[in-house]
Amino acid sequence: MRDLRQRLDKWLWFARLAKTRSLAARLVEDGYVRVNGLRVTVPAKGLAVGDVVTVAAAHVTAILRVAELGERRGPAPEARRLYVDLAAGSGAAEDGPSPQSS
Repeated sequence: MRDLRQRLDKWLWFARLAKTRSLAARLVEDGYVRVNGLRVTVPAKGLAVGDVVTVAAAHVTAILRVAELGERRGPAPEARRLYVDLAAGSGAAEDGPSPQSS
């Protein structure tokens, strides 16, 4: 696969969305994963930075933008750097200066 792409099942495993790579592949094959709004059933689907991945798990739906392609399955803080959680909100309103009256 090209350097700018990574297998979907591998990325899901690196991002800690599945305990094993075979479970990540099973999520994809069973139709629980969408990439850029389209259902994907092939675990080898190439994923690139900027793609939006939606995973509909049993109790939660995760909507994530791919920020980096992983090199290994590391600890949770390292895995969180691989994506931006779009469902959690941007937080822009919270981080910006609050309007104050003079």
